[in-house]
Amino acid sequence: MKVVAFNGSPKKEGNTYHAIKILAEQLEKESIEVEIIHVGNSNIRGCTACNSCFKTRDERCIINDDVNGWIQKMKEADGIIFGSPVHFSDISAEMKAFLDRAIYVGSANNSLYRHKVGVGVTAVRRSGGIPAYNQLNNYIGYGEMIMPTSNYWNVIYGRAPGEALKDDEGMQIMRILGKNMAWLLKLIEFGEGKIEKPEVERKVYTNFIR
Repeated sequence: MKVVAFNGSPKKEGNTYHAIKILAEQLEKESIEVEIIHVGNSNIRGCTACNSCFKTRDERCIINDDVNGWIQKMKEADGIIFGSPVHFSDISAEMKAFLDRAIYVGSANNSLYRHKVGVGVTAVRRSGGIPAYNQLNNYIGYGEMIMPTSNYWNVIYGRAPGEALKDDEGMQIMRILGKNMAWLLKLIEFGEGKIEKPEVERKVYTNFIR
């Protein structure tokens, strides 16, 4: 099995990376491969609302950059980790640009990430971690993914790179999350072919103004 993790921090080995790494170590103990991709330093733009992905349905965004490769990484993975620092109680701009496009392309292509195991983690200096964590969960929910939990919300604290490793409770949250993610991945693998999956329903759109 394989998990792909996306680090939305501009700092390659900042506290977001350490949160992901703690989680990844638990997965690797269970022989689950983890690949960490650095999104936070990428030159990518946000969704232009052109809806080309719904016209072509070729698992690609019309903007030809790294996002299209990452979409395929997500498609091929069994589990997905979204990690972001907190900028003004929000995820990073690069992470939002990536997720807006990748998750929308997934929706256009028969729910591309459906039933994958997805988690979101945030790293924060002081406050705003929960709103950013909730935002990551919105993408996971929209993608029809399955979400394991920990014993608290998935937020770790630290300012300078590496300070998060002094957050004992935050480190425990990430460890437990990693263990629960590994367990859920194995449960899904065990049930594959034994339990029938629900049929994919065509998405219904109900606009407030008609």
